[in-house]
Amino acid sequence: MQTEFLGLRTVTYKVPDINQAKRWYSGAFATGPYFDTPFHVGFNIAGYELGLQPGEEGTHSKTGNIEMYWGVKDVEAFYNRLINPGASPNNAPQDVGEGIIVATLKDPWNNIIGLIDNPHFKPD
Repeated sequence: MQTEFLGLRTVTYKVPDINQAKRWYSGAFATGPYFDTPFHVGFNIAGYELGLQPGEEGTHSKTGNIEMYWGVKDVEAFYNRLINPGASPNNAPQDVGEGIIVATLKDPWNNIIGLIDNPHFKPD
């Protein structure tokens, strides 16, 4: 049976200052936005969208119920690359079994950014 789902497309982070976040994410992911409006800024990250949307000031409690992981070839290097411009550690890089390396950080607005190197998963 063929699924009607086409796969995940967008990860959205809420931020109180969308212009400041746009600058931070442009530097952190080394790319500028492809879509830029006051209500949504979108970045194309290897064919997936990282979106920014305005959120309320002072929202410090972010849910940990959902984690999204950006695939990278070197989790430790990318983890350190995000720490330098202002992300804070959440879960340091670790091998969770069978060569799968994961880590999570928090952006300056407490959104969780997950990183993963999974040699067993190859998206179509």
